[in-house]
Amino acid sequence: MKTNPNDASAVRMDARLIQAILDDDRQAVRSLLKANAGLATSLIREPKLHRSTIFHWIYAGDTALHLAAAGYRVEIAQLLLAAGADPNSASNHRRSTPLHYAADGRVPGPAWDAQRQVSMIRCLLQAGADIHAQDKNGATALHRAVRTRCAAAVRFLLEAGADPVLRNKPGSTPFHLAVQNTGRGGSGETAAIEAQREIIKEFLARGLSPNLRNSSGKSVRNSAQSDWIRELLR
Repeated sequence: MKTNPNDASAVRMDARLIQAILDDDRQAVRSLLKANAGLATSLIREPKLHRSTIFHWIYAGDTALHLAAAGYRVEIAQLLLAAGADPNSASNHRRSTPLHYAADGRVPGPAWDAQRQVSMIRCLLQAGADIHAQDKNGATALHRAVRTRCAAAVRFLLEAGADPVLRNKPGSTPFHLAVQNTGRGGSGETAAIEAQREIIKEFLARGLSPNLRNSSGKSVRNSAQSDWIRELLR
């Protein structure tokens, strides 16, 4: 049963579900879904950045599962999936799935937890999430994990079969993103740089060549923007 967007009580229920997910209140989520399982597939109406507990933009068209995935709320995600949530929903304007959100992180950051992030990714994949789903920009979950310097997530996605040479719309593979400054906030901090080093080593350990080229013909080696990265690629 889907929630009627014109039903005032449904609007209040949406707000309560969102808050319960932000609070990681599993009992409240369970009770809300028991009262109205349609909430598992209803859409969030207003975009908002929840800086305090989940450092991620939530857009109009996202589902509760997007929010749970962004906050690595694994147990809540399981409740939503059991109630009928779609692990491949991409109804927001960026065409991002819950798996894309689970692959995002802020290293370092108060809302980031590498172990919980991997558990969230595993949960979604076990539920049937498409590991190669591409958002509006052509990015897969692996692209997103590399861009946000989530080394453990990158390793897990690769082990799960993510394609490391799939290009996004600008033509970059995940390996190309690993050696460049992606413009992500906090990417210059020590923890993020160390994670970037781990990611590059992971690609190299899997036999990817620094001569791998993007759609413009530029190699990973020639895309490197720091001396320490160029040294690592030798």
